[in-house]
Amino acid sequence: MSAHNMRASERLFIIVISAAAAKTLQVLRSGARGLYQSSPPIYPIRWTFCQGYTSVVGRLAPICVALLFAAILFVVSPGCAHKKHARHIAPAPQPGTTRPGDSETGVASWYGKPYHGRPAANGEIYDMEKLTAAHRTLPFNTWVRVYDLDNNKTVEVRIIDRGPFIDGRIIDLSHAAAREIEMIGPGIARVRVEVIRAPEGVPTGVFAVQVGAFRDRGNAERLRSQMQSRFGPARLIQRAEKPGFWFVLVGSETSEDAARDLASRIRQNSVEKNDCFVVRVDTA
Repeated sequence: MSAHNMRASERLFIIVISAAAAKTLQVLRSGARGLYQSSPPIYPIRWTFCQGYTSVVGRLAPICVALLFAAILFVVSPGCAHKKHARHIAPAPQPGTTRPGDSETGVASWYGKPYHGRPAANGEIYDMEKLTAAHRTLPFNTWVRVYDLDNNKTVEVRIIDRGPFIDGRIIDLSHAAAREIEMIGPGIARVRVEVIRAPEGVPTGVFAVQVGAFRDRGNAERLRSQMQSRFGPARLIQRAEKPGFWFVLVGSETSEDAARDLASRIRQNSVEKNDCFVVRVDTA
C-alpha cells in the first residue's frame, strides 16, 4: 500500500471511530435524560433501572474516550512505525584510498636547490619558499600536518612531489616548511605526518616497488628484466623532477600493504640487495 493510501485509510479510521464514539455517548446520554425526565421514580424498579442506566453511562463514557484516544495513537504510533529507518553503515574504505587522520611516524628531510624552479612530480614548478612537500605514496594535493616530535613545532604542507628515496625517511619538506619547524640546520627531524585533507576525485591508488634509478637506460633495462623474471611485471619510467634518470618499478598492487609485502620478498630474494621503496604509480 502506498504512503498516500495509508494516510487516507488512517484518516477514515479516525473519522469512523470518532463518529461511533460520539454517537454512543449521545445515545447513552439521551437515554439517561429520558429516564430522569419520565414519571417520578415512584416505583423502586424504575428508579433502580435509572440508577443502573446512569451508572452504565458513567462507565461507558470513559471507554468511548479511550477508543477515540486509541484511534489517534493508531495513526501516530503505528503510522510512524511504517517508516523504516535505514541504519547508516559507513562503507569500508577501499584499498589505496587516503583519509583524514591517516598518519605515520619517521624521519623528515628537506630539499631546496637544485630542485628549486624545476617541475615537481605533479607538473607544477617547485618553489622551495612555499609550504609543500614530497611523499612517496600520498596523492598529489593531499594536505598533511607535520609534527616535530622533538620540539613540538608543526607545519601544514601540500604534497606535490615524490620522494624521499632514502631508507628510513618518509617526507621531504620544502625549505620554507623546514624553517617553520626549525630543521634547516639539523637537516632531518623525527616527525609524525598526519593527513588533514585529502583531495576529491582521486582514483584508487596503484602501488609498485621502486628498485633502482639509473642514468644509463641499458643498466635500467637489465635490472627490469631480472626483476620481471622473478617477481612479475616490471617497467621503466622517467620523472620530471629528476630528468635524465630511469626508474625501475616492479609490481602493480592495489594497496600499500600488498606493495610492502612485495618489497619484503624482493629484499629477501635479490642478490643485488637494492634499496626498495613503495611508491604510488602516478597516471599521466
